[in-house]
Amino acid sequence: LLIISILIFTVIQAPPGDYISAKIEEMERAGEEANMAEIESLRRAFWLDDPQYVRYARWMGFTWFAGFKDQDRGLLQGYLGRSMQTGQPVNKIVGERLAFTFLIAFFSVLFTWGIAIPIGIYSACRQYSWGDYLFTFLGFIGMSIPGFLLAILLMYGSETLFGFTVSGLFSAEFAAQPGMSWAKFVDLLKHIWVPIVIMGMSGTAGMIRVMRANLLDELNKPYVITAEAKGLHPLRLLLKYPVRVALNPFISGIGGLLPTLISGGAIVAVTLSLPTVGPLLLDAIMAQDVYFAASLLMLLTTLSVIGTLFSDILLILLDPRIRQGRSG
Repeated sequence: LLIISILIFTVIQAPPGDYISAKIEEMERAGEEANMAEIESLRRAFWLDDPQYVRYARWMGFTWFAGFKDQDRGLLQGYLGRSMQTGQPVNKIVGERLAFTFLIAFFSVLFTWGIAIPIGIYSACRQYSWGDYLFTFLGFIGMSIPGFLLAILLMYGSETLFGFTVSGLFSAEFAAQPGMSWAKFVDLLKHIWVPIVIMGMSGTAGMIRVMRANLLDELNKPYVITAEAKGLHPLRLLLKYPVRVALNPFISGIGGLLPTLISGGAIVAVTLSLPTVGPLLLDAIMAQDVYFAASLLMLLTTLSVIGTLFSDILLILLDPRIRQGRSG
């Protein structure tokens, strides 16, 4: 993670200029005069005149250990810094959006698995049947349609046919309402299925092919043939052994799901006006809001590492071959 943090901080600052210089250019294009006193104050507040290694040390929170002062807190102390655009703490800005991001990502994964696993099992058990070809065709159609285009089509269809808008996670009367009420929760359910379906569709076709290929490989192994010869019920045999082994790629891929959904779903989130982390990250990178963008990327990296550890533990629990250190 330390090496990744150095790479992230270096790459984020690779484009020429910084947030302040971009802000000055924007003001000049608009015919406004820049307040140099305010500009200098911002440069000092965000250490923009310091060498890059000093800014990195401050951002990470290494300087906190010198005096244990609150103003020197950084990532190591759980403080994600401040946004250059708003001046607000990143922790505060990201808080609610991260919760919605987790919610959409979680149900998108359930949607993908709920579609891909049964179809993959059917396609493997009925190889080269009309159903196998049909599901394969539909899966590739779903994979080939860009998420943002599907979002636009759903928005247009719902507005035209039903007079109901599906953009955002809440209707206008609930969007600015603080907290969560029963009516607001019901309104959330009316909207959240759209991003779940759109983001889930992108990975469904690939997971169908993975499930089908893995299960076909398992069904041709000697232990399956032996179990069939002993008269074990086909359904019990299928679910108890081959399917469990074929699910390994689904479990091992948990670690990369959240970053993939956020990065791949950022354009969908912008199209649907979703209050998730993806649009924030895009906006921060485009505005050269260095600490905001770097902190979000480090947060996603950390979640990916935690997810990978979680998936490894699940694999150990579910696959006896891994527990016993055997490959087959």
